Amino acid sequence: MTRLSCILLAAVLLHPMAASCRQVVYHVNMKLEGMIDPGVAALAERAVRSADQAKAAAIVFEIDTFGGRVDAATVIRDAILDAQTQTIAFVNKRAISAGALIALACDHVVMTQAATMGATTPVDLAGEKASDKVTSYMRAEMRATAERTGRDVRIAEAMVDERLEIPGLSAEAGRPATLTTEQALNYRMADESAETLAELLRIYDLQDAEVVEFELNWAEHVLRFLTHPIVSSLLLAVAMFGLITEVRTPGWGLGGTLALIALGLFFGSHLVLRLAEWHALALFVVGLGLLIVEIVAIPGFGLVGLAGIALMLASVVITQLGDYRLWSVDQVAAVVGRLAVSMIAAIVASLVLLRSLPRFAAFNRLILHSQTSAADGYTASSTARDEELVGKRGIALSFLRPSGVGLFDGQRLDVLADGEFIPAQTPIEIVEARGSRILVKAV
Repeated sequence: MTRLSCILLAAVLLHPMAASCRQVVYHVNMKLEGMIDPGVAALAERAVRSADQAKAAAIVFEIDTFGGRVDAATVIRDAILDAQTQTIAFVNKRAISAGALIALACDHVVMTQAATMGATTPVDLAGEKASDKVTSYMRAEMRATAERTGRDVRIAEAMVDERLEIPGLSAEAGRPATLTTEQALNYRMADESAETLAELLRIYDLQDAEVVEFELNWAEHVLRFLTHPIVSSLLLAVAMFGLITEVRTPGWGLGGTLALIALGLFFGSHLVLRLAEWHALALFVVGLGLLIVEIVAIPGFGLVGLAGIALMLASVVITQLGDYRLWSVDQVAAVVGRLAVSMIAAIVASLVLLRSLPRFAAFNRLILHSQTSAADGYTASSTARDEELVGKRGIALSFLRPSGVGLFDGQRLDVLADGEFIPAQTPIEIVEARGSRILVKAV
């Protein structure tokens, strides 16, 4: 009786310990996201960190994609290769282009029946084959990945370079290699075949493991949205519109605030996803500082201001280009084209809105329309002076952007340019004077 009690007591005490030692498998369902982009890269990195910290038994990356951004795929590839946890790629239908790189980075590759993997040749935004530089880089990435995971290097390279032909594999000459499930198994590019996640787990004796699902969280959804090329272009357009509006109006207002928010979202999202480095942000800050110095301290507009604008534009272009190893003439041209469209849109929007806002009732609520006339008993000591100023001609002592200083009959006055900016030493005429607000135009 005593021995039986000891056995029962030991079973009760060891049961919680056995439950706590239950294996855990992290399931990263990339199939739900489709396109490989920076948001998916952030998801993969988070999953690898969590699995390593939890000492999980395995991470399963379920893949069904036609590809995506090369820079995002390389981030995922690096995270998988650096993982301390066993990694398994579950190719559920297709791992094309960037998806093939991610699959080959895993320790094991499992494919469903009638699945495909390959066609990793990089293409530009127009769908044309990328430059030789980018193709060579991608070929080296695939070769290094295959070497690391013990797979056929020649086949991995043939997925990128159509000039490499593997006897009995290439379905069509001059096309990058794309493997079916049967071919991948025959050439040892895949290890097993399974139709469901449960079947995959049984293959690796993980059928009793607890499966932890990993999907994009709200922050990754936001970052994925902000780094989309169209949204990035819109943020830049808003930033430029804000800066233009701020320069054309005295003091600090809504335009400057909008510009800071838009630039913060643009650079912040790219820095968080490692699509940009801190030197790009530093370049922008230096350029902005030079532009402020030009506006505030240096009369006229010269090399300092132009250098500031050039540095700011360069930082934006570098941020959107991402990894310097993937730069190409076509990619740079595409980014510069988007930036030019954003600038044009910002300039047009600023011109239209600044002329149209006074017509809206909501904007008019910000303007004081009531008047205090002499008939009502109010007098203004500057009325006579204002009337005398209108029509006077003088010269602009500083660049009017739009505010500055003018000289009239030996008297310096703070003035505002009516319309376009006016360079220094330009003859000007006062067209309106109301107290401290004196409008001038170039003669």
